[in-house]
Amino acid sequence: MNYQAIGSGGGIKQIKAQTVPFANSDKPLKPEDLAQSNMVQFPGVIIGITPVVNLPHVSADKMVLDGETLANIYLGKITEWDDKAIKALNPELKLPHMKITTVHRADGSGTTFNFANYLSKVSKEWADKVGADTAITWPEANAVGGKGNAGVATYVQRIKGSIGYVEYAYAKQNKMAYTRMKNMDGKIVSPKLASFQAAAANADFTKTKDFYLILTDQPGAESWPITAATYMLMRKDTAKAENEKVLKFCSWFLEHGQSYAEKLDYVPLPESTVAQIKQYWKSELGI
Repeated sequence: MNYQAIGSGGGIKQIKAQTVPFANSDKPLKPEDLAQSNMVQFPGVIIGITPVVNLPHVSADKMVLDGETLANIYLGKITEWDDKAIKALNPELKLPHMKITTVHRADGSGTTFNFANYLSKVSKEWADKVGADTAITWPEANAVGGKGNAGVATYVQRIKGSIGYVEYAYAKQNKMAYTRMKNMDGKIVSPKLASFQAAAANADFTKTKDFYLILTDQPGAESWPITAATYMLMRKDTAKAENEKVLKFCSWFLEHGQSYAEKLDYVPLPESTVAQIKQYWKSELGI
């Protein structure tokens, strides 16, 4: 197995080009896109995406942001850290008069898709001007692009006054100053396994075709607003023997590897979803 952290956009391109037996994406493909490319998809694990900042005297889980403020920062409408909108959310924080530098993914990224999808739900201006995809045109002039979670993290750690977004597991493992968020219910929540699980509790894959489901901005007092699923992508026209090898690996991580997911700050899938996935393999891949 050769893992390449090239972003969801790269994974989608490679599986469409038939250069790999499977790929992963944090952006689910629509059923019609899958049909056109002769592919299938199913979730593997639930992830959380969190803003990260580099500010003096601001440590992990201290700053609070809401969706509108986060969108306005990335739209370039909020340009200083002591802006009244940020101060209103953080009355007890000593916010510096410092220019904001926004950091985003430079590669095609499912993390970007879910981040932008969330901003589209909480900001009409973002939805109208920017939208959501694995690669988007970033509106803010004072912006920096980094490749992969690692690139975003590196820039945020290097640039004082910066803000970026990465998977929570990456933020935690790299001891980054991640923020809290105000969710759909107006409650302030921290990124953690319980808040990702709360959002994922709304995931009813039985009512979707090809497991197409986006988990951003879910209701619930405990729900983390930027929650997503990581998807496996496979082709129907790959040799059955090759697909059997992939599904043997998938069976292992769905049955035995889920305990490792929690240790790495990801949310394992419930047994009912795993059973649904295995039935999907039979119906779509004949395995």
